[in-house]
Amino acid sequence: MASWPPAWLTPVSEEEIVNGKGDAVIAFAETFGIITKDSVAGRAGEPIVLRDWQQELLRHVFAYDEKGLKHRINLIGMPRKQGKSALASTLGVYGLLAQGIRGAEVYSCAADKDQARIVFADAKKMIESNPDLLDVVKLYRDAIEVPSSGSVYRVLSAEAFSKEGLSPTTVIFDELHAQPNRELFDVMSLAQGARGNMASMIAITTAGVKSDSTGQDSIAYSLYQYGQRVARGEVIDPTFFMAWWEAPVESDHRLEETWRLANPGIDDICALSDYESAVLRTPESEFRTKRCNQWVSSAISWLPTGVWDAVAEPVELDPAGEYVLGFDGSFSGDTTVIVGCRKPKNEDDKPYIFLVKAWEKPVDADDSWRVDILDAENAIRDFCKKYKVREVACDPYRWQRSMEVLADEGIPIVEWPSTSAKRMIPACANFFDAVVEKRLTHDGNPLLARHLSNAVVKTDSLGVRIVKENRASNRRIDAAVAAILAYDRAGAKIEKRIVPKFL
Repeated sequence: MASWPPAWLTPVSEEEIVNGKGDAVIAFAETFGIITKDSVAGRAGEPIVLRDWQQELLRHVFAYDEKGLKHRINLIGMPRKQGKSALASTLGVYGLLAQGIRGAEVYSCAADKDQARIVFADAKKMIESNPDLLDVVKLYRDAIEVPSSGSVYRVLSAEAFSKEGLSPTTVIFDELHAQPNRELFDVMSLAQGARGNMASMIAITTAGVKSDSTGQDSIAYSLYQYGQRVARGEVIDPTFFMAWWEAPVESDHRLEETWRLANPGIDDICALSDYESAVLRTPESEFRTKRCNQWVSSAISWLPTGVWDAVAEPVELDPAGEYVLGFDGSFSGDTTVIVGCRKPKNEDDKPYIFLVKAWEKPVDADDSWRVDILDAENAIRDFCKKYKVREVACDPYRWQRSMEVLADEGIPIVEWPSTSAKRMIPACANFFDAVVEKRLTHDGNPLLARHLSNAVVKTDSLGVRIVKENRASNRRIDAAVAAILAYDRAGAKIEKRIVPKFL
């Protein structure tokens, strides 16, 4: 089907889908779900008819493994007007009445009370339109109770919520991208712990700005990045599910083909003419987030959209080639990275950038996590033994001892302080020009691509260079720095080894 799979989909096996409850949820939705507002999809009060892509989505969300419900956290991303609220309210009522859990606790969560009540209000309308459902519940302004099972459905917002006494079985987060911080999400996630495999959190959202009110990555963007890593196989986490529709960031937002990539319900649930009108009167950044489901930054990204992907040409490393390594080390919070640059073999060849190894703090690691310093040193040794390495350009911060040890072993260490604006500004400019003008190639490594996309521009009286979006941001750029170091030294003349002595 044209609308399935989405751009990003974490792995779910066919056996887990067959063993799951997706078809039961679909049957419940099409039996009791209603359209709450007149729209292209139908008249208010008419039964919901789930599209094929919506059915596939539900089969994936409600997949079962040998322990029960597979996914504890589900992130579903799609643009506006794709039926998100109707779907979310149906899932809330299902969790309240049909999941077979006595004492179920269902919560509609959002950034503010008005937003939280949207899904909840749709759930109440759904119940009020069905006498069989209405007979077994009690309806209140902000709650729905089921006396026979002791189950309850409530509204919560980031503006006002209690941290005490919660034991949710189903949490519906509407427009997660709008959360001012991650506090409510963390409270609900922790509270689900006692419910084990009965509990599920379903966040349905559009994209938005990458950072929240604290200046750090928003919880929605953090989960989106995590979901990408799970989908790529970089992280193995069977309890996390993501289905995310989006158009590629390099797509022309004015084209119908771009809209169709991001909007599974276009020209069906939502009229094509609505996009044709909106694109003429909506600022590009707003259209990209709300209609193309693309994340935007509050700062100016360094590399133009799509240029890095355009120069990806993965090849095997040449044993006879000449190499330069760039090393950017960290201690705990950031990433320690070794990036290589193979020098051109001849006038027709181009420098080749590749990731050697990276040590990045796992998402679930606590503050005691540290980079394995000896492992990093050995990675440099091993590469230098296998290949002809002309230089290892190192940012010396906190790694002076390692640099001295490696230099004493004969490894060609050169100090390259990335904090030096005098050196970093021309190096960034040269790297930028080489990428845009397609004068280099690279291995397509996703971590390296992610760090480059995280880099933003700092412009002051000294010039232009890359920095993190803000100091508190978790969007790391260490691999980008290491790549710049390696590329810079690959094009430089051999200089006297400069190694800081450990005093």
